[in-house]
Amino acid sequence: MRVWVVAAAFLCWFAGLAAAQERAWVQIEAQPTLAEAQARARAYAAAFPDVAGFQMASGWYAIVLGPYTPEAAEARRRQLLADNLVPGDAFVALGAPYRDPFWPVGANPALAPLQGGPTPELTADPAPEAAAPDVAAPEPVPETAPEPAPEPAPEPEPAPAPEPAPAPEPVPDPDETVAQARASEGDLTKEQRQALQSALQWFGFYSSAIDGAIGPGTRAGMEAWQVANGYEPTGVLTTRQRAALLGERARIEAELGLLTITEREAGIEVALPMAMVAFEGYDPPFVTYAAKDGSGLRVFLLSQPGDAGALRGLYDVLQTLDAVPAGGARELGDRSFTLEGSDGTRSAYATAQVTQGLIKGWMLVWEPAAADKIEAVKKAMAATFKPVGTRALDPGLVPLDDASRAGLLAGMEVRRPERSRSGVFVAVDGTVLTVAQAVQSCNRITIDRETEAEVVLVDEAVGIAVLRPKAPLAPRALAGFEPGALRPGLEVAVAGYSYEDALPAPALTFGSVAGVTGLDGEPDLRRLSIAALPGDAGGPVLDASGAMVGLLMPAPQGGARVLPEGVAFATSAPAISARLAAAGITVQAAVRDGALSPEDLTRRATAMTVLVSCWN
Repeated sequence: MRVWVVAAAFLCWFAGLAAAQERAWVQIEAQPTLAEAQARARAYAAAFPDVAGFQMASGWYAIVLGPYTPEAAEARRRQLLADNLVPGDAFVALGAPYRDPFWPVGANPALAPLQGGPTPELTADPAPEAAAPDVAAPEPVPETAPEPAPEPAPEPEPAPAPEPAPAPEPVPDPDETVAQARASEGDLTKEQRQALQSALQWFGFYSSAIDGAIGPGTRAGMEAWQVANGYEPTGVLTTRQRAALLGERARIEAELGLLTITEREAGIEVALPMAMVAFEGYDPPFVTYAAKDGSGLRVFLLSQPGDAGALRGLYDVLQTLDAVPAGGARELGDRSFTLEGSDGTRSAYATAQVTQGLIKGWMLVWEPAAADKIEAVKKAMAATFKPVGTRALDPGLVPLDDASRAGLLAGMEVRRPERSRSGVFVAVDGTVLTVAQAVQSCNRITIDRETEAEVVLVDEAVGIAVLRPKAPLAPRALAGFEPGALRPGLEVAVAGYSYEDALPAPALTFGSVAGVTGLDGEPDLRRLSIAALPGDAGGPVLDASGAMVGLLMPAPQGGARVLPEGVAFATSAPAISARLAAAGITVQAAVRDGALSPEDLTRRATAMTVLVSCWN
């Protein structure tokens, strides 16, 4: 009888082991401490329903997905990598290489139904008591029973894992002295000290290496964290403070579902809030993550080849996107930029830098629904963003048809002004003269696309408006006003943005003076024979020496008369100069040096002419 019990127990144990070995897991991460592992498992659980956690024989804690059949596990791993949802070193673990479960808390994921195939019949405990059914009273297994498997099988009712504890050790009395805190700090392992440095860095209080060495930089970070959180700034965290620091990071990570994503095509590694966004696709220079479950947040990773000039170009392009509201802080350096914008219904933040011929960065666009989480997302991305490798997005990476591109970049269309006209610099502080039409019914006005301006004068009778930049603006050249009378037949040129904001620089259009008054004898108007376009209105009318003899007016609208093509009108320089003087604005008189070459005239004209845009 005793021999039969032993044999039955061995067969049961072997059957259970064989069933367990049919199981496969996708291991996505491992952490050195239980607290870190529980925090990461909680974060992954916000994105995946089948997250499990086990302690390994090495003492580390594995975070896995499953269980699956081996074939299903490999298919799952490939799909997750293709969708950029797990680290690039995720692998399939066969059999049962894991020990005690710690996630989900109080459950044993090793007993979960097998995905991707029939569920194997696992015994809760492959112990000798699981004898054949016809054994009425099994006796204890003698010491000669077979040795158990190298890795113990799951217990039938595992003891619940301890509740997530962000601190590396129990919280002591809140009155811990600095000496006691330093002593308890000395008991920390290197991994625990690195966790503290990483958390300080994550919250923006530390910027040096994560090396586990608590030196002056780490002390300064601890002191800054203490000040920010209302503690006495000693530079030595008590055990309770260490618990608070690590616990707050773990809580935020879990709430956001932060996962470290390695985007190989873009050459970027960064932690993304996968509880709020989901991978959508590529449209260079963007890797797009769309809002998930109504989170109101979109993430764009920026990646392209280029130098400082290309960085400036990207900076300009981002400011024209409809998803980036106008206004807000802007900072452009030689090697990096940041920009922000908000209009009450949508906000954006973008940053990028150029290193070794590659531009890498990221951008957030969010609605009010995500406002309470956005600062935590910014901190997490700023602390973890890292260019990797030597790759950047190739514009031909993913060919898209028009419909796919429109869906992928919905809200990323280039923002266009209501209208654009021309203007001219008339003072060293950047004051601009333009036509009154340019500023009518505008919520916002810009000079040369970037600089916001305010209207300081509008004179409908003369047809002019004066703008003053809200930020310092240094003109490359000022208009020189010609006070003398004109004669019919004088050759002139108009500098203006003929096609409004479609071209990056003004163009010159040549013509002549056809009359020195308006059609009804208006003394301040000059009739021109010139093929001007609507965008030219507000541009300076120059003679061959580069002197400004007038300001081009918009074409008359409505009325019973329709003028033939090639007829335009300009308000004379003396009339404008007198009106500006009455408003306390002194203009510069022309200095005649003789006729200029076409190249010099073009250079002078384009230096004084600006684009004036009206936004609504």
